[in-house]
Amino acid sequence: MNLEGVEKTMLLTLFAKARHSQQKNHKFYDSKAIEVISKIDYDFSIAEKDKFMQLGTISRTIVLDEMVGDYINAHPECTIVNIASGMDTRFNRLDNGKINWYNVDLENSANYRLKYIEDTDRVTTLAYSAMDPGWAQEISIRNDVLFIVEGLTMYLNEKDVVDIINVIDSNFDKCTIYMEIMPPISVKNTKEESIEDTDSKFIWGVEKGHELTKFNNNFRWIKDVNLFDGVNVYKPHYKIVTWLPLLRKRMDYIAVLEK
Repeated sequence: MNLEGVEKTMLLTLFAKARHSQQKNHKFYDSKAIEVISKIDYDFSIAEKDKFMQLGTISRTIVLDEMVGDYINAHPECTIVNIASGMDTRFNRLDNGKINWYNVDLENSANYRLKYIEDTDRVTTLAYSAMDPGWAQEISIRNDVLFIVEGLTMYLNEKDVVDIINVIDSNFDKCTIYMEIMPPISVKNTKEESIEDTDSKFIWGVEKGHELTKFNNNFRWIKDVNLFDGVNVYKPHYKIVTWLPLLRKRMDYIAVLEK
């Protein structure tokens, strides 16, 4: 089973989390990532050298783990849907024994995932495009649902992003979306060697998360969480520059939408 293009990026982010977990001063520990990476036959030499990709992945993981953890604490029996999940193992890090989790991804990626990470009674993998309403129709819960859209939108066009939001709106009532967004200036200028090696390209982004509400006004924009907040935890000495507005406007952020 071969992965192509953007599909390969799911191995890079898993590698970054596994390597970070093996560091002495890790900010999170992911035993499942370490286990899976040890079983995959893939040349990670470029990913090993791509410190920028690793910094971004680790910082994003720190931020989203805290955000998702807070949501679980407030909704201990919630349902979480990870859209374009890849090889993500956040369930293993944050499970409270009560949540239900769905991983949605394209068929090839979903099948690859299942080779290494099995479903359980509370974890289900659904093989669909993020824009296909079929995945939403397989989830019976309609309230207290959290959607994570991580590492995806920058590879899509605007219509695809709108379609994802509309699928969620059409099938769920009380819900929250955590959607990672790359600012347009970074879409044009960001270079990550390991990402480029997969023949993937960044395509889309918006300056602020509130712009997403123009696509569907059933959602309220709550806030944007800049991924430099994760950098500050991972590399505290970077705080001397990460507060600068010029830098912060170039960094990815998590847009929080509620319905």
